[in-house]
Amino acid sequence: MGSAVAVVTDSTSYLPPGLAERHELTVVPLQIAIGGTVRDEGDITPAEAAQALKEWHPVTTSRPSPERFAHAFKACAGAGANSIVSVHLSAAMSGTVEAARLAAEDAPVPVRVIDSGTIGLGLGLTALSAAAAALGGADTDEVVTVALRRAELSRSLFYVDTLEHLRRGGRIGAAATLLGSALMVKPLLNIVGGKIEPLEKVRTSSRALSRLEELAVEAAGEHHVVDLGVQHVSAAPRAEALAARLRERIPNVEDVYVGEAGPVIGAHVGPGMIGVVVAPQLG
Repeated sequence: MGSAVAVVTDSTSYLPPGLAERHELTVVPLQIAIGGTVRDEGDITPAEAAQALKEWHPVTTSRPSPERFAHAFKACAGAGANSIVSVHLSAAMSGTVEAARLAAEDAPVPVRVIDSGTIGLGLGLTALSAAAAALGGADTDEVVTVALRRAELSRSLFYVDTLEHLRRGGRIGAAATLLGSALMVKPLLNIVGGKIEPLEKVRTSSRALSRLEELAVEAAGEHHVVDLGVQHVSAAPRAEALAARLRERIPNVEDVYVGEAGPVIGAHVGPGMIGVVVAPQLG
């Protein structure tokens, strides 16, 4: 281990392959159950989960156990870490933060658990910034500050084909106000205070994606340099086209990450989801 401060995150960070390893990030998996069979998120492909959702088979998710976190924290300490910063998806959406905090009580080194207030690449880029700071020699307090600041500045916007999956999973929050007209609109949503909130109602999917693009451009324009994350569930062509347009339209963009969200997110948003994370770099 190249840093005295280890950084841990969870599998809903959905960083591109190899990026977590290069930044010495430890990733603890959430679990997903399809048809009663429970597996770690990394052991189920997004395509498997998406097919189950399309066929309306029961798909449920669960947090990692405190024991999984305890094992990860012990491994970090054994590799030479003097402290750990554990950065996770919103506590309003999952008990993952709670499980990490329970494990932290008996960890062999001090552990600071951070609720990122978001999920997907919003979480991933937050954890990545924390890991980069740790590798650069930052101490525990500095790593925590970097994580909290990037999470605070980042904005997560997304489009779903239907609200039904969010409703079934109990994650719909204030977006429930859209349910009555769900058949007549294509909802744009965002994450505020760790919860999914309605943003706008648009009549067609093409207009919704155009509006999503405009909102991302507006959000990026408020900052000096930004990174972008474009994620999808079974909608790769749409995501790649959107990423290409955003790269052309946003002059202050540095890195653009494009990929498929894993089955834990997929189980709650359903096939067709397109999400954009605007993550300002810290000066």
